Amino acid sequence: MENVVIFDSPGKGRGLKATKEFWAGDVIFSEASISAVVFDSLAERICHTCFRRQEKLQRCGQCKFAHYCDRTCQRAGWAEHKQECSAIKTYGKVPNENIRLVARILWRLDKEGSLVSDMQLTTLDELEDHIVDMPEDELKELKVDIHNFLDYWPHNSKQHTIDDISHIFGVINCNGFSVSDQRGLQTVGVGLFPNLCLVNHDCWPNCTVILNHGKIELRALGKIAEGEELMVTYVDYLNLSEERQRLLKAQYFFDCTCEHCKNRIKDDVKMGGKEVDGVKPTEEQVKQATDYCFQVLEKMDKARINADYHELVKICRECIEKTEPVLADTHIYLLRIWSTMSEVQAYLQNSDEAAEYARKMVDGYMKLYHPNNAALGMAAMRAGVTHWQAGQIEVGHGMICKAYAILMVTHGPLHPITKDLEAMRMQTEMELRMFKQNEYVYHSMREAALKNKPMTMMHEPRSVEEGIKNLFHRRK
Repeated sequence: MENVVIFDSPGKGRGLKATKEFWAGDVIFSEASISAVVFDSLAERICHTCFRRQEKLQRCGQCKFAHYCDRTCQRAGWAEHKQECSAIKTYGKVPNENIRLVARILWRLDKEGSLVSDMQLTTLDELEDHIVDMPEDELKELKVDIHNFLDYWPHNSKQHTIDDISHIFGVINCNGFSVSDQRGLQTVGVGLFPNLCLVNHDCWPNCTVILNHGKIELRALGKIAEGEELMVTYVDYLNLSEERQRLLKAQYFFDCTCEHCKNRIKDDVKMGGKEVDGVKPTEEQVKQATDYCFQVLEKMDKARINADYHELVKICRECIEKTEPVLADTHIYLLRIWSTMSEVQAYLQNSDEAAEYARKMVDGYMKLYHPNNAALGMAAMRAGVTHWQAGQIEVGHGMICKAYAILMVTHGPLHPITKDLEAMRMQTEMELRMFKQNEYVYHSMREAALKNKPMTMMHEPRSVEEGIKNLFHRRK
């Protein structure tokens, strides 16, 4: 692989550095997985070959477990599914996704050797498994998985030692990468990408990872000099430094010493008070408002789980009225509440309110995130669509253009989401020209269109914790 080289990163072990200069949006490398599997919970709704979501899928006639879009996908996936199919029939049931993934990986390694591609920079044996760092409860789960794996693994397949099997489970546990559906909007499975495992973490990285047409792409977020280490983030930057460090230690077994964690960069604005005409609230006022928001977030989650969306709106509105005058527009709890309020109001088709809170959310994100952060781009896209639906075409078009510019860097022009955004950008640009020529005609045509084709219900809002997905999969 000519664009990168392995080196010893001080304090981090092995890492990757660039062998030439890169600019924002450049693809540094792409990589197919050694293997990937659909999550247990989505096994009947996602194609096991292309990971597309389909209304009607064809089921494997032998094992009755694997599902495919059509015969083409079934034939394409047969090489990987053949041994799995026989093992499931013999075992009499379907093992969990981690066992299925370990089995698929071992079958492939047994067939093709430790390097399955000329582009592969490392073998799985060389990757860390962190089994010695696992807490007691996770070790118990690992032992159960290994026991079930041994029952599932066919006697006529090559037999492996407990240590080798444990190592693959450990590698998946801390290096598995979430696989998304064809639109890139929902996590539907998990796979293992060996080269990606070599890319170290930084809370303010110079690269991002995206899944595009079945392969991961490592893309530059800005200028990267020759010899510079390539970094991605394993956790959401919206968390405070202490929380990011806690998550990284618990999930990936290392202490983050990046500049943003060491210097607590932006922690003050993430928990800050609102300044009006040079006057700030007292620390006690900010603390009380923060504590109140934290309690409300728990209530919001319960209301969402119960699908009581009108109650959720009531809870959010009361909290916003009490805390907006005190907390900064970058306060992370307030941002979560605005995000939830926007999603719920869009679901309830209250477009104007949904647009208002979406705009506030994006304004806050822009002050916190890297300018080319994928989460910022997705939030801007959502806000743009919400304003467009509310008839606020000028703001909507502006937001969609901003989202398009970010996703051209993070996702690239060929990704399905970027293509969708390009179509939206052209449509809103045309509507904006019409609006500027004659507002009355524009709104009349819009109202007529809505009467002929009522606005459809949006997807149900997700958990406030699920707003920004963590692409690095780890079983909870």
